[in-house]
Amino acid sequence: MTKPTLYFAPRTRATRPRWLLEEMGVSYELKRLDWGRREHKDEAYLAIHPHGAVPALVDGDVTLIESGAICAYLAEKHPEAGMAPPVGASDRGRYLQWMFYATATLEPPGMRYLLHTSIFPPERRSPQIAAQSLAEFQGTARVLSKALETSSFLLGDRLTVPDVLVGSMLSYGSSLGMLSSWPRLAAYVEDLTARPAFKRAQD
Repeated sequence: MTKPTLYFAPRTRATRPRWLLEEMGVSYELKRLDWGRREHKDEAYLAIHPHGAVPALVDGDVTLIESGAICAYLAEKHPEAGMAPPVGASDRGRYLQWMFYATATLEPPGMRYLLHTSIFPPERRSPQIAAQSLAEFQGTARVLSKALETSSFLLGDRLTVPDVLVGSMLSYGSSLGMLSSWPRLAAYVEDLTARPAFKRAQD
C-alpha cells in the first residue's frame, strides 16, 4: 500500500495533520517545502495546492488541501485509531461541532491577534485590531474552558481530531500569553504539547 504524502513546513497548519498521523501511528512520507526558496510557489506544487500553501495531502488518487479536511479524512480512513466517533455514535454531533468550531470560530480571532502582535512587521500591525481580536478570543476561551471543566479532552477521556485542531491553535495563543486568564486551557495545552506525537510534529 502506498504511503500518504504530506506536504509540510514547520510552524504552520501542516503540523495538525502531521500530529494526527503521529498519534495514529500511520506511516507517511513527509515532503518539506523550503519557504526561503519559495518551493511552495513552484509550478509543480501549485498543481497540488493552487494557493501555494500547506498542508496538502496526496494519498493515492486523493489530493486534499485544508488542514481540518485532511485530519477528518485521515481519521475516517483509519477508524481503528479511534480518533473519530463512528457515524451514529452519541458523541458524533459534538465531534463535528468542535471540528468546525476550531476553524470557523476559534482560529479567526486567534490568527488576527497573532498577525497584529508578532507576525506582521511593526508598520503593518494595528493595536486596535489586536485588542478587538483578543476580546473576541476571550469569548471562545470561555466556551472551551467550560467544555473542558470535567474532562481531559473535548469528547471526554480520549484525544480526538477536535483536540488536535483546537490544541494547535491554543498552543500558539499560549506562547503569546493569551491563556493567562484561563488556567484550565493552559493545563490542557500543557498536556497536549507534552505528548510525544505533538513534539515529533513540530520539527
